[in-house]
Amino acid sequence: MRAILGVLGNWATAAGLGYLALVVLAAVLGPSLMPGDPLALSTDIMLRPCPSHWLGTDDLGRDVLTQLVYGTRVSLVVGGVAAVVATLLGTFVGGVAGYAGGLVDTAIMRIAEFFQVIPSFILAVVIVTFIGPGETRVIMVIALLAWPQTARVARGEVLRLARAEFVDALRCIGLPEWRILLMEVIPNALGPVIAVGTLIVGYAILLESSLSFLGLYDPDAVSWGRMLSAGQQFLFTAWWLSVFPGLAILLTVLSLNLVGDSLSDALDPRRMAARMRA
Repeated sequence: MRAILGVLGNWATAAGLGYLALVVLAAVLGPSLMPGDPLALSTDIMLRPCPSHWLGTDDLGRDVLTQLVYGTRVSLVVGGVAAVVATLLGTFVGGVAGYAGGLVDTAIMRIAEFFQVIPSFILAVVIVTFIGPGETRVIMVIALLAWPQTARVARGEVLRLARAEFVDALRCIGLPEWRILLMEVIPNALGPVIAVGTLIVGYAILLESSLSFLGLYDPDAVSWGRMLSAGQQFLFTAWWLSVFPGLAILLTVLSLNLVGDSLSDALDPRRMAARMRA
């Protein structure tokens, strides 16, 4: 409860949560709010923001606001699912590495370092180009590139908890090691991992937008990155085509980072212990 109150007590984090709530509502209620087809063509070509088209139209007469709302769903689905997969995978792998130690720990951490030293965007472009674009494939690629972040955090927490007295007590009563790890140690290490998972959502949205910008996402989907790509050639004549999707990406990722940083501080075991002593 103190952690939640601490997160909400920060005005920047509260603003980020408020913005994210609006983004989620737009994703959930998008078809109801904007019943039209986001790719429907019209004769209202390159209109500036006006009462009939609040954010203007593009070179094919498509409403920018409608595309923006539908693109919200793509970004949240890709970011959310990729973050969940990366967090689950990283938590399990990092937990095993920290608890087993020795050669297992060394091997797993060297694999994690391999993914971290290679520029993730370049590696994502190479993999998606090789296997082909598509929502599921992009999600799996992003999760594959993001899991080392949670693995390192989970490993550190498991290393700390593996020496705790309650773990020795569980061993004394004969509980199997795998059960101690999965049922006791990892659940107690989830606080910092969840905070890192929140940051991965923003990372995934940025990476998906970059891939969409290059045409390496589903060509039939409406996404913010694709909107940016389509609007770049009209940057000086129709600024709204690039500014509004760019702002959507910026504000969403910024809000996620603000919330993730606050959660990281609030769920840090050392800071929690210091607050309890105070």
